[in-house]
Amino acid sequence: MSSVTDSLVFRHIFSTPVSAAIWSDECRTKYYLEFEAALAEVQAELGIIPPKAAVAIRSKCDISLIDMQELGAETVRIGYPVLPLVKQLVRLVNEVEPGLGEWAHWGATTQDVTDTATVLQLRDTCSIVSESLNGITSALRALARKHAATPMPARSNLQQAVPMTFGFKMARLLATFQRHQQRLSEILPRLLVLEFGGAAGTLATLASTGKAMEVQAALAQRLGLEAPDIAWHTERDRIAEIGAFFALVTGTCAKFALDVKLLMQTEIGEVSEPYAPHRGSSSTMPQKRNPISSVYITAMASTVKQLSATLFDAMVEDHERSTGPWEIEWIVLPQMATMTHATLMHTQALIEGLEVHPEAMRKNLELTRGAIVSEAVMMGLGPMIGRQVAHDLVYDVCRELAQEKDSQRSLFDFLCDHKGITESGIEKEQLERLCYPANYTGLSEEMTYRVTGRG
Repeated sequence: MSSVTDSLVFRHIFSTPVSAAIWSDECRTKYYLEFEAALAEVQAELGIIPPKAAVAIRSKCDISLIDMQELGAETVRIGYPVLPLVKQLVRLVNEVEPGLGEWAHWGATTQDVTDTATVLQLRDTCSIVSESLNGITSALRALARKHAATPMPARSNLQQAVPMTFGFKMARLLATFQRHQQRLSEILPRLLVLEFGGAAGTLATLASTGKAMEVQAALAQRLGLEAPDIAWHTERDRIAEIGAFFALVTGTCAKFALDVKLLMQTEIGEVSEPYAPHRGSSSTMPQKRNPISSVYITAMASTVKQLSATLFDAMVEDHERSTGPWEIEWIVLPQMATMTHATLMHTQALIEGLEVHPEAMRKNLELTRGAIVSEAVMMGLGPMIGRQVAHDLVYDVCRELAQEKDSQRSLFDFLCDHKGITESGIEKEQLERLCYPANYTGLSEEMTYRVTGRG
């Protein structure tokens, strides 16, 4: 196979069965046929075409009656799939009664059918994406609540910064995915819009009937879409926007995957991907347990991001019907949609099965022998000797601590021996409390529950 999303080996990694089905030739062609059937029925109801023609057209808008091999060959010859499909449909309807097939595709143009089918495919994609987002937020909510008080090091520039809780880290991720849920709900009304305007979008073919706008409105309603305020053949912001959303949501997945990869490093070991026999194992190093799900998430998110940029190129379309940019969407949307859903599914499975290691987090909190709470000490001393003076004092103590790499002495021990600290007036018990990392997680728990609720 030429594409990983079609590959027998890779397709269930870089795609999913449900998303692949949505973007298959069969599904796309079914939506072409649904457009043609709905158009005929609406026009018959409005007295534009004979009712018996609409009945015959509906009866033949059946994917099982379409010769897909012929459709493929004729698409190569003609350049677009809609005309050869309409030719087959006309031929099938004429078998019912000669001449009835001529009423098919009445007043429509190729792009009307194509764009509307694409919108319907994107509607189905957004439905499964929404389901995945619901699964992810549910799993994150449970994980964040469970570890709301589990202390761990926060990291800045890959260095230990100050203590926080693992629940706080997961709640930040949860809040981001909740924003994505909101974004999707805001995007859908702009995305789920019918395209039906004829050759240049003016509905000229139906204008003489006096019912062109009624046809458009009724067709939109029948297909479960909104009627457009005006034709959008070469105004592609709807498509670019959903592509940008796919890049945003997979980017969030990739940020999480990167953190998992870093936290899974042998020297850190604070989390592990879900265990399955031999998953992520090396062919030569039996001890390895590679972050394989995170690797796939990162790769797909990067690909979706790159593909989304091409949709902005596709916005630059000439006049009322374009010469090329439109076809960019045909190439990248199936890949983006299937990879986005696959990325979300990998992410959901990763969150649901994530192994958290609080003991490693505690061990890492002790790695600096207390330096991780130097800020707490500085702020504790600040009211007594001034914040900047306290900063410089604690900075010097931390330097001494770092230089004695083989020493078992802690920051607390060094502070107790420092004249500037002992003369500051701070009590030893207060100093000891300041040097305990779990006491300096700030509002980690409160903020976690503000996002998750207490359940």
